[in-house]
Amino acid sequence: MQFKYLKQLLCLFLMMIVVYVPNVVFASLNKTIIFVPHDNRPISFKQTADNIRDLGYEVLTPPEELLGNREDPYAKPEELSKWVIENAKKADAAVISLDSMVYGSLVASRKHNLSEDVVLSRVHNFEKIHQANPNMKLYVFGSIMRTPQTSEASGSEDANYYAQYGTDIARYTALTDKLEQDGLTHKERKQLKQYEQKIPKAALDDWLSRRQGNFLVSKNLIDLARNDVITYLALGCDDNAKYSQTNKERRALDNYGNDLGELKYQSVAGIDEIGYVLLTRAVNNLQGDIPFVSVHYAKGTGENTIPAYSNEPIKKSIATHIKMAGGMKVNSDKRADLVFMVNTNFDGTTGAANDLNNVYIPNENIIDFVNMVDEAVQANKKVGIGDITFGNGSDNALMFSLYGKNLLDKLNAYSGWNTPTNSTGYALAMGMGANYTDRVGILKMLEVRYLDDWLYQANIRQAVANRLNSMPGEGDYGNTKTRTLPAEKLATEALQKIIADYGLEKFEGQSYVADAQIRFPWQRMFEADIVFPEEKVSVEEKLEK
Repeated sequence: MQFKYLKQLLCLFLMMIVVYVPNVVFASLNKTIIFVPHDNRPISFKQTADNIRDLGYEVLTPPEELLGNREDPYAKPEELSKWVIENAKKADAAVISLDSMVYGSLVASRKHNLSEDVVLSRVHNFEKIHQANPNMKLYVFGSIMRTPQTSEASGSEDANYYAQYGTDIARYTALTDKLEQDGLTHKERKQLKQYEQKIPKAALDDWLSRRQGNFLVSKNLIDLARNDVITYLALGCDDNAKYSQTNKERRALDNYGNDLGELKYQSVAGIDEIGYVLLTRAVNNLQGDIPFVSVHYAKGTGENTIPAYSNEPIKKSIATHIKMAGGMKVNSDKRADLVFMVNTNFDGTTGAANDLNNVYIPNENIIDFVNMVDEAVQANKKVGIGDITFGNGSDNALMFSLYGKNLLDKLNAYSGWNTPTNSTGYALAMGMGANYTDRVGILKMLEVRYLDDWLYQANIRQAVANRLNSMPGEGDYGNTKTRTLPAEKLATEALQKIIADYGLEKFEGQSYVADAQIRFPWQRMFEADIVFPEEKVSVEEKLEK
């Protein structure tokens, strides 16, 4: 009982801080939030916005043609800014991607040819948004330009020369970062000179000059946060490493914004999840609540796991995500509004979900982890799971074990969808948001993750990819082209069968899930859109047309 009153006092204290920050007034209860994602991918855009709508909020999103997509990553930033300014007066809060507003999209931020003058002029649009509604809380998130560790990891989402020289560029900048942090051995100094000679000067200059422009944009955004134009700024970095240009720039930006404190600015490993994390922060602030989160890890390396695509232990990323979302980490499950459990490999490695070693037979680590989940659920705790044993999809052994213990419909949050930090951040946001809806609403959010992360990413994705060459037309895994519709049909048939096998449509209020369909809006198999029948015409209807 004493703890309950302590939490209420803490919430009141932080609300008072928000009220008296210059130019920021505590939001009204209209429960309207503007959301501008960093592109139109389903999980970045529709799925994230729908999760907030399911909490009872009106989420205003821009016309999709203003957002970056695969065919046109550069989109229409100026028209997008006008749309936000026009709608600002309707909203209590806005969560906005700086990548969309300045470059056109997340992908465009990595390969644009915009001058520094142009990108810095677009930063001023955030001041215009603030002027349109000074009382609206303005939450901004953006990326510190990534450093894919190999040419293959780029996936054609960086400048063209990265496909040939990306691995060398990553190793070169790793050495320059190590030189700054720890110094280099004689052998490493020789390697640094070798990479300088090997990488074409034009390619390296282009890559570094673009980064410099993006770096200045981030510094200007930090200035806007310092001047209370931006309520809160979050910068994220995917495809990162302990030594990398991304890590080097992150340190410099953190140092530049050091005076702001965590209530105004934070950086974190990861980027795709931050839109949802900041939407959750907006909701928590509008609700006047600070969710308390306790965190547990699987045995072995656990909290000290440095997952793939990251440069820091997962415990650090999770601690930052909790703060970014407006929550607070606590050590006691008794005090927690969310008991967050992280599924990691015993040895701390990150596999690929579509590999053959993602089997359904649980090892000892999984058995112990699921027992820990079961104990918390039986104790009536609200449990969320960040599944990071594999990247880009669920751990089959974990999911099958949760199914076997009838736990799938007892959770409050789950994610295992992309990079490990994407997954933990997304699941944390979902778990905090679950405090503001009922069991049917929670299950609606969970179903999408089960269908996408588990059934599609970890299983159907590779099965359909293996059959692409037998389909008429042209297309492959990275660009399905004219094979898109038959691939969607095959994937949908497999999805509906597995849904029935596991009875996912039998969860309370979830009968509609039986007819779920899969679409590939970016014409590649790396991500899917989970579509329910009331949203779009069926794959069969499109094939008939």
